[in-house]
Amino acid sequence: MFNIFTSTFYRLLALPLLLSPLLGQAQQAEPEAAASGPGTAVLTGRVSSPDDDSVAVSLRDNPLDAKPRIVRAALSGKGEFRLSIPVNGATKADLVYGDDVAALFLDAGTDLDVRFKNGDMTNSLKFKANTPTGTSAKARGGSATDEQRHRLQAANANSYLSEVDQQFVENDGFQVLPDNVQLYEAPFLSFLEYRRKREEEFLEDRAAKQAFTGEFYKYAKAEINYAYANDRLTFQDLREQVVSTEGRLKMTPTYYDFLRDPALINNPDAAQSELYHEFLVNYLHYAAAAASHQRTDPDFYNYSFALAGKELTGPIQAIIQGRVLEESFRFGHVKRSAAMLAEYHAADPQNKFYPTLLADFNQHKDFAIGAPAPNFRLPTVAGDSVSLRNYAGKLVYLNFWKSTNGLCLRDLVYAQDLIHRFENKNIVFINIALDENEMAWRQLVKSKNLPGVQARIPGGGFRSPVAKAYAVQDVPAYFLIGEDGTFLNTKPKRLSSRAAIDEINQAFGKASTYTSALEPAK
Repeated sequence: MFNIFTSTFYRLLALPLLLSPLLGQAQQAEPEAAASGPGTAVLTGRVSSPDDDSVAVSLRDNPLDAKPRIVRAALSGKGEFRLSIPVNGATKADLVYGDDVAALFLDAGTDLDVRFKNGDMTNSLKFKANTPTGTSAKARGGSATDEQRHRLQAANANSYLSEVDQQFVENDGFQVLPDNVQLYEAPFLSFLEYRRKREEEFLEDRAAKQAFTGEFYKYAKAEINYAYANDRLTFQDLREQVVSTEGRLKMTPTYYDFLRDPALINNPDAAQSELYHEFLVNYLHYAAAAASHQRTDPDFYNYSFALAGKELTGPIQAIIQGRVLEESFRFGHVKRSAAMLAEYHAADPQNKFYPTLLADFNQHKDFAIGAPAPNFRLPTVAGDSVSLRNYAGKLVYLNFWKSTNGLCLRDLVYAQDLIHRFENKNIVFINIALDENEMAWRQLVKSKNLPGVQARIPGGGFRSPVAKAYAVQDVPAYFLIGEDGTFLNTKPKRLSSRAAIDEINQAFGKASTYTSALEPAK
């Protein structure tokens, strides 16, 4: 079973299961109850030999809110539990026990018995409908009630997800990472086709034995199609990042032709699928790059936002434009983000997602590109003082460090080399020490003859006003500040990184480029 911190990663590598005609036939053979609306899903069960005191279900009611809703239940002395989960309709969720996570699909009327062994959730997880003995036979004969039939369908759906996890997700041979990403184009496509064939066979076997709700079919189909689409769309970029010994792979002219299918972009049946959402974001990135808009360009997120508004229809448009905004809040220019957010608000009169996005914007705006860097005045090792405003018109590389920190000391040699490389350039390197021991700091700076501006926060520590103003919680912490005194990057490459040189070279004059590219706010 996935570790809770890697579950999202594995979802992005989920398997491209293809729904077959047989699946549709199975659905017709056993009609489902009406599509679920708001209501309650119930999970009762037992954990064998538990070493934790509770079990929980995690679900996201708002696709733009990173914080999930958690419903938790205590375990009895025998490891038994009962979870009553309010749901707004059919929804993806996760069963969480300790560090283990299992995929769930819940809706109003779900009533399941859930059992698994502590330490072996992957191989031991079992689902059974809470129905009277003989209900399965009644369902096959058509005499089960709608409620009973629905509970059986819910058990089938969650058992199917558990089997997919065991058979494929936990099998590295069916995943892009860690090995298959190293393939070249033709073998990689062969791998995808082989994987699809194997899982079609698996799905057809289960479809002949099980019946699911229509809503689960839609969800499963979306996970199928968009896992495949994501793997194919992101392969070239992912391979370039992972296979560092080779350059970027050149694809054949027809490799991306699958993106021309309009049904792949606008698919109302896929609304529940996180993989569909992820694919659309990746598609916008691809389309922007194909139109010569790179991530480092000032208008990258504006272009992606506008493209989503142009190509997407229905409810998914607001979700994906919201996803683009969330990216812009973190990596784009603050004024451009504010303008797009205002445009989004005008198109979201019901405030379905705007409050969530506004809170996210407010959380990130102080450290976004274009936000003014907090000024400071600190004493230097030379006996005078330094202020950020003293260097208006210069690029500033700001380094918070401590002389007692091993990682900071390791970067000292690289810092000297980097400063030497940019000697006589329009940049200043300001190093702010958080040392409590002033004498130890002074001795190190002088004995090592450290270059750049060497300043120290009086009293030192992370609770100082300057450290709080820059939200410094650990060292080393780096900031790249433009000539206009605004943030260019709050997490630039470390001094010891070879990429730091290129990053700094590209930063000269970038603040003015952002400013000149800004469009008037609407």
